[in-house]
Amino acid sequence: MRITRRSLLGRSLGVGAVGLLGLSTRPRSALALLIDDPAGPVAKGVAYLRPRQGEDGSWSGNRKEPGITALVVTALLRTKRVSPDEPAIVKALTFLEQYVGSKGGLSEAPHSVYSTSVALMAFHEANKGGRYQSIIKGSQEFLKASQYDDGEKKGPDDPHYGGLGYGGGNSRPDMSNTAFMMEALHDSGLPADDPALQKALIFVSRCQNLKSEFNDQPWAGKVNDGGFIYTSGPTAPRAGRAGPGREDEAAKARAEAKADAKALDGGFRSTAGMTYAGLKSMVYAGLKPDDTRVKAALGYIAKNYTLEENPGGGQRGLYYYYLMFARAMAALGKPTFTDASGKDHDWKAELAAALAKRQDASGAWVNNDDRFMEGDPNIVTSYALMALAAG
Repeated sequence: MRITRRSLLGRSLGVGAVGLLGLSTRPRSALALLIDDPAGPVAKGVAYLRPRQGEDGSWSGNRKEPGITALVVTALLRTKRVSPDEPAIVKALTFLEQYVGSKGGLSEAPHSVYSTSVALMAFHEANKGGRYQSIIKGSQEFLKASQYDDGEKKGPDDPHYGGLGYGGGNSRPDMSNTAFMMEALHDSGLPADDPALQKALIFVSRCQNLKSEFNDQPWAGKVNDGGFIYTSGPTAPRAGRAGPGREDEAAKARAEAKADAKALDGGFRSTAGMTYAGLKSMVYAGLKPDDTRVKAALGYIAKNYTLEENPGGGQRGLYYYYLMFARAMAALGKPTFTDASGKDHDWKAELAAALAKRQDASGAWVNNDDRFMEGDPNIVTSYALMALAAG
């Protein structure tokens, strides 16, 4: 049986949503109906998050990670069901402002780069009348200054050049944080040819399992499936690992070095979550569909298209995967995607159905696999709402 928007909505949302479809004189997408339905998954997700705000304006404040609050604010505002003028949003942004430092951005946050990237999205969404313009500008400049480049005596031949890590005590550059940075800069108005995005593209290209002129790493051609990995090059050394009381850190360093040595022999496994993150990042940096890197990434996705798991990771990081999937597909700008078997997918309808069936009765989304903090419903519900809004 052919899966259509009508059948997906009927199974996921009940007869009422299908009735809404019949009332319209113009075809409406499944995601549009989900967002507009006053009793639908988006409305329920928003209603779940509202009362979970702490007295200080934060969400999940016990984790001491302001990036979570920024994620929730971004998600709420992108649903268009919440206004920047609402007291809860103003209170949350005031909470985030206490982490703004002299360097710009949330430089006082524990994971300053990650928090600044997500907060930049939040302040951009809330920038009614230019009220947060100075914070937005400062955040852009902080992210640019945080890249591995000449400031850290790293040239374009260094495998970490152009990348970013979490910031603070964990600055090893990785694909996820670099992708969040590129998305934040793109969404807040920087053009594709901005030097920061072009530097980041160099790092992103080195995270792709593709032997080409853009990836000179010794493992690049081992797997060679066009997918993406978490970070390029050997693991960057971290200060303070050696010495008394550092046994756990030393053991972790040995494990990372062993993994690097193994990768030189067999390569790194691609994951779809990182591949969608890499794909959207390349689009934000101006690459076109005929670019070798984009074609290879699309080839990997075509062979691994699914909304049942995060290929290469299973259920781990599933909702992060949904967010990366939605943003990448939206960046491509096409209503359908053709997989390797030649089947066309209405990705918006399929995403809507996948998320609708996973929402629990409270309105929350949560992953039973708690890796990557996806056991926190505030984080996961925000990912789901942002994914729906991206469509």
